[in-house]
Amino acid sequence: MKSILLRQAQVVDGTGAAPCVMDVRVRAGYVAEMAQAIQPDGDECIDCQGLVLTPGFVDVHTHDDAQVLRDPGMLAKLSQGVTTVITGNCGISLVPLVTSQPISPLDLLHSTQFAYPDMASYAVAVQAACPAVNVAALIGHTTLRAVAMSAYDRAATDAEIAVMAQHLDRALSEGALGLSSGLFYQPAYAADAHEMQVLTRVVGKHGGLYVTHIRSEMDTIIDAMQEAADAAGVAQVPWVLSHHKCAGPKNWGRTIETLALIDRLAHQQEVGLDAYPYTAGSTLLREDLVDGVIDILITRSQTHPDQVGRYLADIARDWGVDQREACRRLTPGGACYFQIREDDMQRVLAHPLTMIGSDGLPHDERPHPRLWGAFTRVLSHYCLKQQLFDLPAAVHKMSGLSARRFGLVDRGVVRVGARADLVLMDLARVRDTATYESPTSMSEGIERVMVNGHWALVQGQPTGTRSGQFIRRAQSSPPPVALRSCPHIR
Repeated sequence: MKSILLRQAQVVDGTGAAPCVMDVRVRAGYVAEMAQAIQPDGDECIDCQGLVLTPGFVDVHTHDDAQVLRDPGMLAKLSQGVTTVITGNCGISLVPLVTSQPISPLDLLHSTQFAYPDMASYAVAVQAACPAVNVAALIGHTTLRAVAMSAYDRAATDAEIAVMAQHLDRALSEGALGLSSGLFYQPAYAADAHEMQVLTRVVGKHGGLYVTHIRSEMDTIIDAMQEAADAAGVAQVPWVLSHHKCAGPKNWGRTIETLALIDRLAHQQEVGLDAYPYTAGSTLLREDLVDGVIDILITRSQTHPDQVGRYLADIARDWGVDQREACRRLTPGGACYFQIREDDMQRVLAHPLTMIGSDGLPHDERPHPRLWGAFTRVLSHYCLKQQLFDLPAAVHKMSGLSARRFGLVDRGVVRVGARADLVLMDLARVRDTATYESPTSMSEGIERVMVNGHWALVQGQPTGTRSGQFIRRAQSSPPPVALRSCPHIR
């Protein structure tokens, strides 16, 4: 493989350190040399003056389990600088279930290909698909329940928990990063503390982590956060709070309270959180989320596909019914819920332990724009325009902090010996263009993306080279992440 010399790039290395102008040589898929000036020696030379070089971004919260197999080009992620996706979030994973009729919310993956009884077979499938981005995977608690149980309106028996634990143990031994849960969703809601703590102890045995969509992000959010922290704490495993928000008008402003709890917990146990830079969430159509106050945009409807892209209030008015009845008629489906206040969202984004995750649903007919624009929106809107944090902090949240938290060895940083997952961007042009009206519009200003030493995107267009890898959990636990690990928050 010919070496590549990136000349005079402004390097933002993913650690939070100040930028510096350097030459960077890439050889055999790794960063081989960095210096103020490197003499060319048969390299492919790229003039990077005026461009910013960063690590490839790590999307810590995705539902791309099936997408990396179905559409391995992964343009939605690649075009915004993402080089690694973490799948299996919210308790929802393809592994280790074999079925052609997945229960909800497993159908959020939009796959009839629940055909992987273990992580090893899924890893083989990923490698065979040759995705354009790297893939690392969590095991979903709801998926484990679907394997072990036939009824979900109760806590699991000891025998059922033992089946779940056996599958989880095997998946972790085959490279899964850890366990995710989604107690918010009906098939997992009845799980009790005993069930979750038995499973987190399995995670602890392997040095993995526990990632959770907590039971409630609304009125009882503090109790739900403490429940998740306790499940992680008894097993002494790191805990990641998924897509943190205080949802619904009654809870607006409460991130002052929830982030104070995060700070207290972070002095007792390993804690992280992720967020997306939008005031709307996106999930299944659920009547209990329809309050008549927030706007709800329909992204998918099996019964009335002609209503996709319209607001629930307008549909209800046209049909002469209330919004809850309209929701029932549109179900099954999906929606964007404008349930977050801007100041809450900014407060969460700015927290030093917050990583960035898109939480996009790639199969929605009109997906949330975060699928195509989350990472460039952090850069263009919240870093450069709003100045919520400086550029090193923004990049750290999207790369180095994420890689360290999830134990992705030699990724998320630009340094000698690290994997060559790299992004070259024109910072003056970087912006997200995806909107709720046009959600699949590509970002601008991401000039080049390199995955494992190969150019996957050049001049903003995919090259067709797909060199992503399946990333297995490191055998040793990553070093702890300090609460004040990112000093550049404004």
